[in-house]
Amino acid sequence: MLNRCIGADPQTFAREHWGRLPLLTRAAELPRDFDDLLSTSHVDELLSERGVRAPFIRVAKEGGLVTRDAYLGPAGFGAEMPDQVDSAKVLAQFASGATIVLQGLHRLWPPVIDFVRGMVDDLGHPVQANAYVTPPQNRGFDPHYDVHDVFVLQTSGTKHWTVHEPVHVDPLPSQPWTDHRDAIARRVKDDEPVVDAVLNPGDALYLPRGWIHSARALGQTSVHLTIGVSAVTGMDVIRAVVDQLEGVADFRRSLPMGVDMTDQSEMVATTTKLVAELAERLRDHAAELGEQAANGTRRRFADRTRPVAVRPLASLAAAEQAATTAVRWRHGLVATVRRHDGRVVLQLTDRTISLPDACADAIAALHAGLVADAGALPGLDAADGEVVIRRLLREAVVVPAAG
Repeated sequence: MLNRCIGADPQTFAREHWGRLPLLTRAAELPRDFDDLLSTSHVDELLSERGVRAPFIRVAKEGGLVTRDAYLGPAGFGAEMPDQVDSAKVLAQFASGATIVLQGLHRLWPPVIDFVRGMVDDLGHPVQANAYVTPPQNRGFDPHYDVHDVFVLQTSGTKHWTVHEPVHVDPLPSQPWTDHRDAIARRVKDDEPVVDAVLNPGDALYLPRGWIHSARALGQTSVHLTIGVSAVTGMDVIRAVVDQLEGVADFRRSLPMGVDMTDQSEMVATTTKLVAELAERLRDHAAELGEQAANGTRRRFADRTRPVAVRPLASLAAAEQAATTAVRWRHGLVATVRRHDGRVVLQLTDRTISLPDACADAIAALHAGLVADAGALPGLDAADGEVVIRRLLREAVVVPAAG
């Protein structure tokens, strides 16, 4: 999916642009446009027929957010929830110049669901998708930066983008643009933009986090997708290491009674002593802490991404035909497979599944990408293979290969 968004080969993009520099790619350099992902008719369908609810929609006008009651309401008998899109209210807001923001489309809209899953595979970082629908000659938000990388995919209409260099490089989620509002205003006022271009349908723009940007629709309604990438950083790994230190009694002990937290020299001495103890711990137990932190980082990644959804009815029906159903590992499901006490253990983020050790080769093969039916699982006869496939289908570890 990455190749649909960039006019460079992935290796060049990784080396020269990822997390470093913007990249503007024109439609002629890309395999196809983005109309299959979200067109204007798709937007109308989402707003009028799909029961979209807050917070999957926001409305912005003149740089700020519109109050929810201006575009939400109940939907009549049997659907009285008050946080649903009221399409007539949305029409009124849009006609008056407001921008519609459809959030979390990677959870709502099948073409975007598949696209985002592919982007996760290509980038190795959590990905999400929003859409911005802006009426002619209007802008949505003031100049700002995002704390995640974005791919802007223009699907319909045109939009004028202005991009400036960062005032705060590689911001973390705890470092929003509002912390640097004045510096951003000065940068936009005083410096020449790095990108000053109109995006037409099929064009794409990559922006690393921290790069200041704003956009304005031109002579017609503009629709663009923002594919947001929540980059996993060195700080994420370091936090995972620190989390493991909660298991070390020396770091859980209380500071001395009577410690004066207001005394700078006393606190410097205390902190310096603890930093030295930390350095010694990291030096002497680097491999152990590294393995534990790696597990923690993987769990956090699994919490921030979603494997391919299962179809519950189809999976149960397949389980009833486990003797003849070919299955494959559920794409994107993060799991650790290990042997322990004569069992093979699948450690998922939310539960542990234990099977007889005789199943170890079969589980490992499925985890590695094998597509097989009960008679083709390594190390098992057809009868045992049927039992394993039925269990894994019910546990949503595998899915029917034809699904």
